[in-house]
Amino acid sequence: MTKDIPQITFNPATTNNFGFEIVPIKDIAKSKSEHNHDPELPHRLKFYNLIFFTEGSGRHFIDFNWYPVQQNSLVYLTKDQVNAFEFSNHLKGYCIIFTETYFVNSFTNLSDDFVFRLFNPELFSPILQIPQNSEFTTYFNLLYTEYKNSSTFNHKHIVNSLLTILISKAENLKQKQTFHITDTSKVALYQNFISLIEKQLTKSRSARYYAKELAITYKHLNKVCKTLVNKTAKNVIDDFVILQAKRSLINANLTSAQLAYNLGFEDPTNFTKYFKKNTGLTPKAFVKSLQEA
Repeated sequence: MTKDIPQITFNPATTNNFGFEIVPIKDIAKSKSEHNHDPELPHRLKFYNLIFFTEGSGRHFIDFNWYPVQQNSLVYLTKDQVNAFEFSNHLKGYCIIFTETYFVNSFTNLSDDFVFRLFNPELFSPILQIPQNSEFTTYFNLLYTEYKNSSTFNHKHIVNSLLTILISKAENLKQKQTFHITDTSKVALYQNFISLIEKQLTKSRSARYYAKELAITYKHLNKVCKTLVNKTAKNVIDDFVILQAKRSLINANLTSAQLAYNLGFEDPTNFTKYFKKNTGLTPKAFVKSLQEA
């Protein structure tokens, strides 16, 4: 792996698109020699991506962790996540790619908590295993067929409708396979907590500060975090900071000192200590570990 991680923007194969594309993994593998980046090396997405592996087995790199994948694995990748392919063991499948604009405009008929759960790596594993002979596969095949037939009357709306059905089928499976959140008020509070961290991270890394900003008690914020993600509120904040730090450290144009100030640390030494405490590595050692992976 290299120190520089390119940012990959939505770049459809044709101009006849609406912020949505389905790309076979074999075509992405070919892009290794056609573009300036290697998809088997870490790259940061500037769009949403659902990867449906239809054959083979292997692993996929998501936010600095390798996850095993196999036939019928569905991988959820949200905008700004770092990921990398591993083209081995005859892995085949498709990437369902769409822009943030498409995401916002196409899912207005879905509840806010559903949309939040859909692409939130904090709440669920990024990998969902689709059972054999599931309806999900049937709807995916329908979606892919309709997507390729762009001359169909009302093409965009057909694709949008089938995608909504597809992710709804996936959500149904997710509820059966993983911990399912039934209290939407807790999801909403947690969502507000994460949004507040994003906006005010440079001001404070204190859980009590965010509880006060949310107009709730520190105890209640802790309870919600433990219920939803099995972490304390402070753990959630620390994990968020470390993830942002990791994503930034791989930028060759940014020093660890600059990053420290960007994340609200007054002293780069304190940032180094904080990073090592939470990862076991210094920032430099972390970057080196990526280069050697």
